[in-house]
Amino acid sequence: MASEIRQQPGAIEKTLKAEWGKAVKLREYFAQHPVRLVVLAARGTSDNAAQFGRYLIEISTGIPVSLAAPSVFTLYGGNVNLKDAAVVAISQSGESTDTNIVLEKAKAAGAFTAGITNEAESTLAKLADQAFLVRAGKEKSVAATKTYTGQLLCFYLLAYALGAPLELTDLQRLADWAEEALKLETEIVERAQRYCLMRHAVCVGRGLNYGNSFEFALKLMETCYVVAERFSSADLLHGPIAMLESAFPAFVFCPSGVTWKATRELLEKMKSIQAETLAITDRSNKAAGAKGIAKVTLTIPAELAVKSRLPEEVFTPIPYIIPAQLFAASLAAAKGLNPDQPRTLSKVTQTI
Repeated sequence: MASEIRQQPGAIEKTLKAEWGKAVKLREYFAQHPVRLVVLAARGTSDNAAQFGRYLIEISTGIPVSLAAPSVFTLYGGNVNLKDAAVVAISQSGESTDTNIVLEKAKAAGAFTAGITNEAESTLAKLADQAFLVRAGKEKSVAATKTYTGQLLCFYLLAYALGAPLELTDLQRLADWAEEALKLETEIVERAQRYCLMRHAVCVGRGLNYGNSFEFALKLMETCYVVAERFSSADLLHGPIAMLESAFPAFVFCPSGVTWKATRELLEKMKSIQAETLAITDRSNKAAGAKGIAKVTLTIPAELAVKSRLPEEVFTPIPYIIPAQLFAASLAAAKGLNPDQPRTLSKVTQTI
């Protein structure tokens, strides 16, 4: 797992270089065949990537996005009106039975279909009208890391194809920012020791980093056997914050931009109840790194805020998840667990 986390800058660079041309051609197609709706179908880590994709596409294009409930198609045989829709299935292996069934039914209903997968010869890649391939190489660890960030990158490409004002030059910086995030590894290995006895936690992210809160929690659950809940800062304040206390850690994504005000208010509330907090941020958000805001702050040594027509934190999700991945891998090692082979799990999960 740790080795594959370190491979991410190269995988991101390779994926962007190989798949950018597809996004350019697809943008031309959508200009002639606009869609009224985007539907995303996924499970597990891929579903967490889809959470990010929903925010990115809606913010950057104005096209409404729905996260599919595969059971509507696979168990209930629902006939969903997908006219003028683009239906996108996301699967690392491309062999998730239920998401592939969603894609098949969408295609039969006349929708444009797309796929995001790490396997060029998979069922998903062959089913979709257009497949974006994550060029991460074989992922051996059961815990997905490089395929997750590859999927996030592919969502930037899909958003561009749908009309988002994204620039190739900005996307090309993502590999460098991922490299900067990896510089925190030594510090994270040391910090993780403190949490060896942690049995439960919350992971918090809002907006474009909401999907990362789900992914961080999943990594803690599957590799460290920690019961981890995930919330937006707003949802946490609507009741669940009552469970927090000094022995109940909270991991919070803290980019600069429009989500910071609410996130800071949450951190201040957590401080008042003496909750254990760890913040992940970058040099753009100097306030998040100020002493006393969080008990522990992991600051990526780069400024990730950008000036564009999009929110300034639009490119933070890929570099921000890397410290979280490193933390889960380090904590598993500190607890004497093998994050590559979590108990009862396998790399490919097939559900209906």
